[in-house]
Amino acid sequence: MSASSAIRSGPLIVGIDGLELDAETRDRLLHPAVGGVILFARNYESPAQLMRMSVELRALREPRLLICVDQEGGRVQRFRAGFTPLPPLAVIGRWYRSHPDRARDLAYRHGRIMAAEVLGHGVDLSLAPVLDLGGDSEVIGDRALAEEPEAVADLARFYVAGMRDAGMAACGKHFPGHGGVRPDSHLTEVVDERSFDELRARDLAPFQALAADLALVMPAHVCYPAVERCPAGFSKRWLDKILRGELGFSGQVVSDDLDMAGAASAGAPPERLRAALEAGCDLALVCQPASVPAALDALGDAPPLADYAPLYGRARLTLEEQELVPEFRAWKTTLKNLTEDTRG
Repeated sequence: MSASSAIRSGPLIVGIDGLELDAETRDRLLHPAVGGVILFARNYESPAQLMRMSVELRALREPRLLICVDQEGGRVQRFRAGFTPLPPLAVIGRWYRSHPDRARDLAYRHGRIMAAEVLGHGVDLSLAPVLDLGGDSEVIGDRALAEEPEAVADLARFYVAGMRDAGMAACGKHFPGHGGVRPDSHLTEVVDERSFDELRARDLAPFQALAADLALVMPAHVCYPAVERCPAGFSKRWLDKILRGELGFSGQVVSDDLDMAGAASAGAPPERLRAALEAGCDLALVCQPASVPAALDALGDAPPLADYAPLYGRARLTLEEQELVPEFRAWKTTLKNLTEDTRG
């Protein structure tokens, strides 16, 4: 992306309340430190309501806000009613053990349908895919594609291709891997005591394999003392030396939600924000609306700027046009059936 085509705004991607924008929310979103919004189930009622909100968010300011969501499937699908139910990614990994070609096809379909529906409702980016390895982690669990790094990398490449063909950028998370520890970093501080050699041989492998395919990487709020005692998202060693240096990642880094308990070692929320940006995060998530005013105060009216141009959605076809294609409708049916089988 050349400097002339960059679109720069403040680094904060913030959560908001409600199903429509009130005056207070509009004022916050006009602050120069804000560059984007992340939507949750609390912001969703129906496809029509989401379209209205997206149109209003896009028209609010220039450069326009980036609109994000977590629409992974399974437990983490913020938009449900009116959207195709998406199975957890682990379902695809189970197919991979016996039918790898079928699993690759499913990964592509999952990424393509997810991205097409999200883009079709005015939302730019789903923060996906999860590149963590499966295992005993409470928070990752069936969000992971598989337990083996080779399988995760292989399937994620097809998932990202589906997103790309729909017109959506990809965000790999949670670097360098949250799957090797059981506690949930939303709820507590988390430490992974493994050696760097162990991490490099397994957890880092999918991030390295997809480094050139990702526009964003999200670091984990997990401490890896073998490398540095602070969580990875506050570590220059992890973000600059390893991710950008050794793995060759040239995209941008977005923090995980700075309200999470796993980020507490960096201090109060404003200190967490400053620490994340100083460590090498280009963007920072503040998902709880109550925390946003302190973050705005911490950055002031002359914040560092991030480039949003590579992150905006660029749908090649409207959702209505895609729905006319029998293959597209068949892909949706496949995913719906897999989801129902999982629930059953």
